[in-house]
Amino acid sequence: MAQIKIKQIKSRINCPAVQKRTLDALGLKKMNHTVVKEDCPSIRGMVQKVHHLVEVTNA
Repeated sequence: MAQIKIKQIKSRINCPAVQKRTLDALGLKKMNHTVVKEDCPSIRGMVQKVHHLVEVTNA
């Protein structure tokens, strides 16, 4: 399956708790941290919830 690279580009400070938990579920701990995940609908949905905090590219 295809993979995507997710990088946190903005701070989680002053974000709602739901968005902080979503970042934690994606495995993003701090700014400029990058993770590689499978490109599935559940991951895409989580990315959509925090699209203003992350940058997505193909891995």
